[in-house]
Amino acid sequence: MIRKLLPILGITFIDIIGFSMLLPLLPYFVTHFGMSAFVVGILMSTFSLCQLVSGPIWGNVSDRIGRKAVLVISQVGATIGWAMLAFAPNIFWVFIARIVEGVSGGNIGITQAYVADVVEAKDRSRAFGYIGATFAAGMVFGPVGGGILFAKFGFTAPFLAASGLQFLTLVLTLLLLPESRKKNEEGEAHVGLREIASTFTKPRLSPLLLQKLALSLALYGWYSSIALYLAGQLHFDVVRTTQYFSIFAVLNVFVNGIGVGRTARALGDRLMSTLGLVLLVLAFASAPFVHTVWGLVGTMVLFAFGGAYAQNGLTAMISNTATDREQGTVLGVGSSLDSLSGILSPPVSTGLIARYGSPFASVESLVVAIIALALGIRNATVAASTDTNEVTPQLQETV
Repeated sequence: MIRKLLPILGITFIDIIGFSMLLPLLPYFVTHFGMSAFVVGILMSTFSLCQLVSGPIWGNVSDRIGRKAVLVISQVGATIGWAMLAFAPNIFWVFIARIVEGVSGGNIGITQAYVADVVEAKDRSRAFGYIGATFAAGMVFGPVGGGILFAKFGFTAPFLAASGLQFLTLVLTLLLLPESRKKNEEGEAHVGLREIASTFTKPRLSPLLLQKLALSLALYGWYSSIALYLAGQLHFDVVRTTQYFSIFAVLNVFVNGIGVGRTARALGDRLMSTLGLVLLVLAFASAPFVHTVWGLVGTMVLFAFGGAYAQNGLTAMISNTATDREQGTVLGVGSSLDSLSGILSPPVSTGLIARYGSPFASVESLVVAIIALALGIRNATVAASTDTNEVTPQLQETV
């Protein structure tokens, strides 16, 4: 399986090095223009709004023409958008740059669909874990590299470096990435709102998507506020924040690369996802009481295991519920729920920080994580009941 995934894993690794250079710097870049923490959330919401619209459409297009062409479009947009950030003279320009990248984006859902194309259903949790480990491995180097470049040259250097790395992924995709799905491989797939919207009406899929939305709301609320939380709770500066991201990424490499596969085999996708949500609830509940580095380590471990287990288990269940023909569409819709969460959660979590201080950074995430856990328990109960109802008539017929 690893051999099949090596090209997409390598390209994703380089992509994330560039992306992770920007992630911890963007909040400071916004405040550099004299903007408040609330504007940080608005910027993240704007990018996510663009991806909310484009993600399902690009996913559906990839079902029709293949994954590679759509990845190329996404990489072109990111190259341009990140270069624009390097020369942004004001906050308006920053917003335009994020819109360019957001409209052309959708590579997360497409990457997941590519993985679903090349591995069997029973191995998808493990394969998605490898993608998560690759993301994390890229984030080991990106934040540190971005922090070093920022310390020596200011904001322009890390943004240009990220744009250059994105251009490199574009070249590698064109030259080395084999297409996983041929055009019209299983019949014409039409791009349109009807096909995309139909994913929410399927009885086995819609409860999982609703739980996915709740989980994403929790994660994106925390992602958008973590840099401000670290500054408020532990007085971290830009360099120490980038160091935190890198250390956290090392832990994520281990959890996604080794822990997810083993846990999925032992517990199954559904139970692993539920366990992950329990750990996330504990992480968010403990965050307001962290005032030391050792306390941060405990919360970081809970969040790493919880996020990896919950996300990969739930994504595998969503992928396995979809047919091979609609993987791009369904996973693109799942990615759009991440984008919707990126619109709704950041203004809430960063707004709470602006009004009440850093101890309130995780409050919104805690509330929706509890909802996601409740939905997961409900979905498991319904699934168990459905399985029982399907087996019983067969037993009666046999008797």
